[in-house]
Parts: sequence; structure tokens; C-alpha cells
Amino acid sequence: MPSSCYMDADAVGKGVDQTKYKGLIGSLLYLTASRPDIIFFVCLRARYQANPKESHFKAAKRILKYLKGTTNVGLWYLSHSPIHLIDYSDSDFAGCKLDRKSTSGTCHLLGSSLISWHSKKQACVALSTVEAEYIAARRCCAQILWLKQQLADFGLKIGKVPLLCDNTSAINLTKNHIQHSRTMHIEIRHHFIRDHVNNGDCEVKFIETKLQLADIFTKPLPKERFLFLRNELGILDSQNLS
Repeated sequence: MPSSCYMDADAVGKGVDQTKYKGLIGSLLYLTASRPDIIFFVCLRARYQANPKESHFKAAKRILKYLKGTTNVGLWYLSHSPIHLIDYSDSDFAGCKLDRKSTSGTCHLLGSSLISWHSKKQACVALSTVEAEYIAARRCCAQILWLKQQLADFGLKIGKVPLLCDNTSAINLTKNHIQHSRTMHIEIRHHFIRDHVNNGDCEVKFIETKLQLADIFTKPLPKERFLFLRNELGILDSQNLS
């Protein structure tokens, strides 16, 4: 998907068979369990299942074309990967042109192995980039707590988990326990990340945008950056492995 392109409802477009479109999207959603590189694009197409148009169907078939050319690409896990969690959180502010809601993207790595990922449009409209990033970080924190509990059940005790975010204002907001006018409108449920930062469950750290791996789950990207992030996440081509 071109980085300068976005999808809309296409009110004047020609309709297509809804059952066929839903079947295609359902199959692609199933595939995202092993191909996280397509999850953002599949979820974007899935928003138009109620009234699909030809433009949406053609866009969905582009995913099939990409998959046909990357049949050897998949997740790779190293046998000697270290046992520690590292998490990335990102958002695309007001990325949806219809309702101006942002898209959250998170990913979680156990050592160098990608074990969990997420891409979803936020339920509320963020009033700033900071708020959008803060909401994404809150969801990432919730997943961190669940992963820590799962690992504890296997006898692996994980201490303070780094949560990497590329927005310094959002990071400061997680450490600020004083409610002021700029944050009063944010729903209370998003502030629970502060308690877990204070309790030492996670530590929100800054990372440069160019190294933000969760960027691939929030927006269309130029080909070079898309391939770079795909490789960094361990989604590799078996033909290029020795």
C-alpha cells in the first residue's frame, strides 16, 4: 500500500459480494497469526466489511499478491535467544480519515523473538499526538502484565520490563502523578499505566522513531522502511538464511 494513499468508505464506488469479501478478510485475519507484517493492512480492509466496494476488494487482493511473492517469509525463532522482555508502543495520530481516530500498534519480543503483536484503531478520538501515544502505551502495559504472568506460570520471573516509546511527552505523562489541565480530558482507565510504572512492573523509555519497530503496525510505510522493520522483527525469508 503506497504510504501516501489512504482508504475511505468510497460512497460512489461499485458494490461487491459481501460474503465473498468477508470470506477473504476472514482468511487473511487468520493468517495474521503467523504473518504479523500484514496485520495493519488486513485490519484496515476489515473496517469496510459492512459495505465493501470494488476499491476495497482490489486493495485486499493486493495483500494476496504480496503474499504470493513472499511465500518463504515467516517468523523465525532462535534457539539461543535470551530470556527477557522488550516492548514497543507506537501510534498513528488521527490516521483514519473518516472519524479521525488514531491507530495503536504494539509488539513484544522475548529476547529477539517476536511473540505478541497488535494493531487496532483506538476507541476514542485523541486530541493530540501525546494522547494517542499515551493510549497506545497503556494497552502495551496491559499486555506486558499478561505476558509476565504467563512467563511466571512457566517459572520465569521477569523484573522491570522496558517499554519503548518515541514520544518524550507521553513518557513524561506516565511519570507525572499530578493531574493538570492538559490531561484532565483523558479517560481514567488510560492512567493505570502510571501505577505500574511506579510499582516497577515496566519502565517507559525513549527510542528514536527510525528504530521504533511498532511503526509497521500503525501506518503504510515506504518499501525500504517496511522491509527494514520486517527484518528487525524476525520476519525473514528462508531463502536468504544460511
